[in-house]
Amino acid sequence: MRVLLVLLQLLVSAAVVGQRLPVPNRLNLAGLYQTQQLALAEARREGDSLRLYVRFPSSGGLHLPRQPLRIVVWATYDARQPLWQDTVRQTTPQQRDPEQPVWLDFCVPAAALQSAKLLAVWPSNTMPDNPGSAAWLALTPEVLNRPFVLTDSSNQPLLRRYLLADEVVQIDCYGPDRPATLRRYPDDFAPALPPHTNPTIQGPSSRTLSAQAVTELRAGQWLRVTEPGLYTLQVADAPPMGLLVQSSTFPEVRTATELIEPLRYLSTSAERERLLRAESPKRAVDQFWLRAAADQQPVARQLIRTFYGRVANANRLFSAHKPGWMTDRGLLYLVLGPPERVLRTSTEERWEYNDPVQGGPYVFRPKPSTFAPEYYELVRRPEYEWLWFRAVEQWRKGLTVPQGAAR
Repeated sequence: MRVLLVLLQLLVSAAVVGQRLPVPNRLNLAGLYQTQQLALAEARREGDSLRLYVRFPSSGGLHLPRQPLRIVVWATYDARQPLWQDTVRQTTPQQRDPEQPVWLDFCVPAAALQSAKLLAVWPSNTMPDNPGSAAWLALTPEVLNRPFVLTDSSNQPLLRRYLLADEVVQIDCYGPDRPATLRRYPDDFAPALPPHTNPTIQGPSSRTLSAQAVTELRAGQWLRVTEPGLYTLQVADAPPMGLLVQSSTFPEVRTATELIEPLRYLSTSAERERLLRAESPKRAVDQFWLRAAADQQPVARQLIRTFYGRVANANRLFSAHKPGWMTDRGLLYLVLGPPERVLRTSTEERWEYNDPVQGGPYVFRPKPSTFAPEYYELVRRPEYEWLWFRAVEQWRKGLTVPQGAAR
């Protein structure tokens, strides 16, 4: 399937500057966690410019080429007005498949981003009703100064922070080839604790990690990492990029161990031990879900699709120094589902649900690192305990299935 590449030209005129826009932290960003229509962005520093690579899931709703794109930059999530904004006009081929992804590739002046923390691009003259249809990029120092992106075998940017074992990628660096270093680190991180648990029971985590292996490379060359684990990739003295390398089926889970591990959020350690020691662990997993569905196979199949679909989506959305399902946001995503409302400020991300079974609101605080520049940790509270066990009980009684599912 051919992916449509759209090259954009940035207007010098900033005619739209001054138009009032909604406050970023008042926007409901829940659409960012709807993976079916997720727009993505990445960046590479090129001298006095920042090149943006933006991917929209399809051109069907973009009205290209008639509709220009808006690029808006804020100093913080709390800012009342944009720091800078402009319109991007485009030249596009006359023939295109509206069902195929659309790639946007253009530069913005780095000087306009010096004090910026957040950037959004969307195909409209006003902020979309659903901010999830925009491509958002946190302008961390690493993003603003990294001179390379990773591209796949079709020379398209990966737009993700994980690689697959034996996947071939290229270090696409601006300017002359420079030395690059790949470092591997320990990756024995624990899954998230339930939202009511005192996090101190897990013990303090190390603030630093020592590299277990170092490989010297050159920017511009093809790269293949064969061993799953946690890595950083650094070109010359530029900020490093954290990379999580997983099995070739990631973000899906297929093996018996991969299917059983996320069940820790719904089961006891004794139950998981029995599943792992079963003569046929995969069949034992099927039996786990069949019991939850009161021996109704259609309901069991729906439970399996829902739960492991969320595992895969959490891996796509939240993978950092560990797979997404193991993170705090992945924990809530699996058991409670995607939030109906997501609000962000400079100091927190807040999830809200309409269904009282899910409870909340749930507050996450940013805890960035080299491996996970957009990582958030849940603020755990004892009062979540009753809500949490009620949500788990819904799964164990086969009640957590979409409306209209066969029974």
